[in-house]
Amino acid sequence: MGPLHLSSPASLQLASRPEVPRLSGSTPRSQLAVLGSVDAPSAAERIVRYALSPERRALLNTIRYAEGTWARGEDHGYRILFGGGLMSSLDRHPDRVNYSGGYASAAAGAYQFMPFTWALASRALQLVGFGPDVQDQAALFLIQRRGALGLADEGVFSPALAAKLAPEWASFPTLAGRSYYGQPVQRYGLLRAFYERNLAELRASAGVAQPIAQQPACEPAESLRCRLEKLEKLGPRSLAQGS
Repeated sequence: MGPLHLSSPASLQLASRPEVPRLSGSTPRSQLAVLGSVDAPSAAERIVRYALSPERRALLNTIRYAEGTWARGEDHGYRILFGGGLMSSLDRHPDRVNYSGGYASAAAGAYQFMPFTWALASRALQLVGFGPDVQDQAALFLIQRRGALGLADEGVFSPALAAKLAPEWASFPTLAGRSYYGQPVQRYGLLRAFYERNLAELRASAGVAQPIAQQPACEPAESLRCRLEKLEKLGPRSLAQGS
């Protein structure tokens, strides 16, 4: 398959670090080459496997949507390079700088991992390869490192959740509605709509009952209108007894 043309303006944005403008005659240094400078992960960060609930999957899918790698949920979204090209293999992070729109970036994969960030996550989780499941685990690791996993598990795409992830994914808006790195950003309302729709689909496919919205209590409770509404909920027999 040829290069995938991305429609999202955030598809050309870097995950985890601001983009580096291309300088004439310069070659950005490989970030994997400086892995030795990464702080070793703490024992608390060494997690073998993250569970994938509908809520977590919906957030991962929303990140892909924001980063321009959603690709209708198809697996080739995990192969996308910065600029829209596709990796030929998922054996490892390609660690290759690509140029697009005046920017240079080595971001790759469904969550547009930078090599340095990928090295940190893969070493902490002892990941092998660069396949879809591995990328999902690394993304959840980054979400946890930003202190957002608890919010993700609540099943609500709140402004606070988006803001916590804005320093990790440039396409996510801060509380001010802007990119943490001053780059093009997706609107919060658009991301929330995608998240809620996707979460409902995931819950339905998993057989999870959808929460029922609670109607506000009728007030004043002793009014004739509220008393009649209460009787209607109890059924026809109650109405006959109340008459």
